[in-house]
Amino acid sequence: MDATIHLAQRPEADELLGRSPLAALIGMLLDQQIPMEWAFTGPYTVAQRLGTDDLDAAEIAAYDPDAFTELLREKPAVHRYPASMAKRVQELCRFLVDEYGGDASAVWTEAADGADLLARLKALPGFGEQKAQIFLALLGKQYGVRPEGWREAAGAYGEKDSYRSAADITGPESLARVRAYKQEKKAAAKAAKATQTARTLKATKTAKTAESAKPAKSPRKP
Repeated sequence: MDATIHLAQRPEADELLGRSPLAALIGMLLDQQIPMEWAFTGPYTVAQRLGTDDLDAAEIAAYDPDAFTELLREKPAVHRYPASMAKRVQELCRFLVDEYGGDASAVWTEAADGADLLARLKALPGFGEQKAQIFLALLGKQYGVRPEGWREAAGAYGEKDSYRSAADITGPESLARVRAYKQEKKAAAKAAKATQTARTLKATKTAKTAESAKPAKSPRKP
C-alpha cells in the first residue's frame, strides 16, 4: 500500500495513512464528531505514543484497555471522546486479528467484488453503512483499490468529481469544498426539520380548533 494522501493535512500523518492499511481504517473509524484532519491525524498520534512508526492490530488488541484509553486521552487528545473511541479502536483491532490474522489490507485484497468489499467493511466494528461506503470510495479514488462494481457499491460517494466526503479530499481546496457540501447538507436537513415541525404544530392546532368547535353533547335523560 503506497498512496499520496492529504486527509490529515500534516505530512507525517498523511505519510502513515498512505502506507498503513490499519492507520487508514483507524482514521476512518475516528472520523465522527470531530474535524476530519483531527480524526486522520489520530493514527499517527497513536503510533508516536506507542513508540513505533507503524500500527499493529495484534499489539493494540492486546493492550491494557485502561492504559490505551489514557494513551488516547493524553493531551492533545486523539478524539473528543477518547474513552469510547479507545474502546472502538481496540474492538476493530481484535476483529482484524480474529478474522484476518491482523492484516487490515486483507479486508479488501480478499474481496471478490465491490459488493463483497462493502459487506466486509460493514462487518467491521464501528463501521455502519455510510462509513463503509465512504471508506470504499476512499479506497477506490485514492488507494487504487477498485474491484468490479466498487463505484456502485460506494453509492453517491463513489461518483467522479464529487466533493461529499473524505474520499474526495486531495488538498486544502478540496477539503474546503467538502466542508461546504457538508454545511449545505446540514443546513438543508435543519430547514426540512423546521418545516416538518411547523406542519405538525399547525396540524395539531387545527385539530384542537376543530375539536373545540364541536357542539357539546347533551346529557342523557334518565
